[in-house]
Amino acid sequence: VIMGCANQAGEDNRNVARMSSLLAGLPYTVPGETINRLCSSGLSAIIHANRAIKTGDGDVFIAGGVEHMTRGPWVISKTSTPFGRDAEMHDSSFGWRFVNQKMVDMYGTDGMGQTAENLVDQYQISREDQDQFAYWSQMKASKAQESGRLGQEIVAVEIPQRKKDPIVFAQDEFVKPNTSLEVLAKLRPAFRKEGGSVTAGNASGLNDGAAAVLVASNDAVKQYGLKPLAKIVSSAVIGVEPRIMGIGPVEASNQALKKAGLTMDDMDIIEINEAFAAQVLSCTRAWGLADDDARINPNGGAIAIGHPLGATGARTCYSAALELSLTGKKYALVTMCVGVGQGYAAILERS
Repeated sequence: VIMGCANQAGEDNRNVARMSSLLAGLPYTVPGETINRLCSSGLSAIIHANRAIKTGDGDVFIAGGVEHMTRGPWVISKTSTPFGRDAEMHDSSFGWRFVNQKMVDMYGTDGMGQTAENLVDQYQISREDQDQFAYWSQMKASKAQESGRLGQEIVAVEIPQRKKDPIVFAQDEFVKPNTSLEVLAKLRPAFRKEGGSVTAGNASGLNDGAAAVLVASNDAVKQYGLKPLAKIVSSAVIGVEPRIMGIGPVEASNQALKKAGLTMDDMDIIEINEAFAAQVLSCTRAWGLADDDARINPNGGAIAIGHPLGATGARTCYSAALELSLTGKKYALVTMCVGVGQGYAAILERS
């Protein structure tokens, strides 16, 4: 079992892959490893499983990710001197904590929202275009939820209640079918008070979630009678300047496409994580795509569904694979930016 998790505190614990596999009832002989590449941890876990199969370290892996962002605990540092009083407290759910001053001096420590504003400045992304993209995401997700398409990706969770029937949690609660461009336009900038344009409405939210897929070798597929949705054709991970971390998917995707001998024109589905509308638009415009290209996140993205850091890469990967299977299309690009300046991408082909 290989799982991604960015925070690894509170319920996410240390090595949540091992903890969750034991709690799920898997034999204790099944090992577990937790991967941390922040926002792309879930996708990293899947690619790690793919590599492990290629090196002969296993035939079948459960790979995915998890994040409890609303339950991330507050953490407090130890003091710099015995019995000192200079301890710092940080919210572990997101953002920097216990920052090394050398990092500040070398690259700065812009928060994720500020990195989106940096992209707005660099690529001249208007507030109106950000809100329009966010609205499209909400409408696509709402339609997919209403039609049952999103439900095809979800395993319902029962939440026990005292002296009552359990609550059956069966659909994402972050989707906003009743939003509008007028509502989005009224929201205040969240990260830059003067002249900012990134808001709670055109950014992903603070969410909890988990996702997992089965990654298997060709021999295991035959041995166990599995019916794969897609195969991993290629992947790539790159680094970019931390202050514009959101541009990472551009070069990562370009490299993954080159490895696969394909181009963006060959892609039938483009699942790019919506950390921020400005971040997605910076990337899609760099690729020369229209803002409303129908291939982009056909069932909505993280602005509507949410972005639980460790889980999102696995969710988008499975969503793309399932969409290929349901539509009969051939290729999908799954890509995302990563905090502190990275980009990750993978190419899938329908099996």
